[in-house]
Amino acid sequence: MPEHPAVPEQPDADDWLRSALRVQLEARGASFYRDLLAAAGRAAVAGKRRVPSERQLLDALWDLVWAGQVTNDTFAPLRALRWPRTKRQSGPRPRFGSASRMGPPEGAGRWSLVSEAVGTAVALAGSREPSDTERRHALATRLLERYGVVTRDGVAGEAIAGGFSQVYPVLRELEEHGRVRRGYFVEGLGGAQFALPGAVDRLRAERGDAGGERHDAATLVLAAADPANPYGTVLSWPRHGDDDRRALARAAGAYVVLHDGEPVLYLERGGRSLQALPQAASPAALDASLRALAAAVADGRLAAIQVERVNGTPVAESRLTEALTAAGFRQGYRGWALRAARA
Repeated sequence: MPEHPAVPEQPDADDWLRSALRVQLEARGASFYRDLLAAAGRAAVAGKRRVPSERQLLDALWDLVWAGQVTNDTFAPLRALRWPRTKRQSGPRPRFGSASRMGPPEGAGRWSLVSEAVGTAVALAGSREPSDTERRHALATRLLERYGVVTRDGVAGEAIAGGFSQVYPVLRELEEHGRVRRGYFVEGLGGAQFALPGAVDRLRAERGDAGGERHDAATLVLAAADPANPYGTVLSWPRHGDDDRRALARAAGAYVVLHDGEPVLYLERGGRSLQALPQAASPAALDASLRALAAAVADGRLAAIQVERVNGTPVAESRLTEALTAAGFRQGYRGWALRAARA
């Protein structure tokens, strides 16, 4: 295991920054990187300090992680770290707020205090059997931390015995105590929506005017069963028409590629069958999605892919052959293959 730095025992110049991060997480609960960046900036201005660079913020955040004080709801930031961790650099500080919309990969996901994340588990770890109320509270907390916004359909997708009625009373009580908010946050997902304050703030921040500045669309490769993929549970898979009855399961080993939040490609388990969804009609979305698949194979997140069929027909007969080739796929005996380059 690589060695990692612990929070220094003696005070140092970054103590105020770590303290500011803890205050933000304690006050607002689970927070995204951009929320922490903004909070650090406000704390710096209030204390008449220099606004921290992204490198300083990430170092302070990971110091808290290594000290066992802060955790994340995904392993993505840990995977993004490059070992061994290099010495902190004092290069030019970027302008505050000049980061990309989602922030660096080492800051992905939602950050929270360990005491909050394990509080329920500790309470249930005694010798006695947990009560039904404690079980429901732990379940509701887990759903809130996983999804940010909990809906009836989202709970149904979890196949929880008793469904939404098992957690609704707990969510309502959390709302009454100001721990969560209830509202119509996401159009089309029903009126019973409960959300963490940080999730609501993030949704509002992401919502821009139709005529406002357009950020570059993000392209993500997700496991089909990943809670971050809303399709197949909260949202229906997009179809080409009423006669499109393809089964797109949230199965282990299957992957979905999202471009600007829309599913473009569905890679079935084994990587031999590719489903091009309606959004694949956009050349830009298709190109970005295929390149994202190629990047996932190149960095080892996905094993080699050999596409033999596209939308149920032989790949050689599909309209995707040119796009597959442009993304790095090579024609083989059975189909178009994509493998990581040899070192």
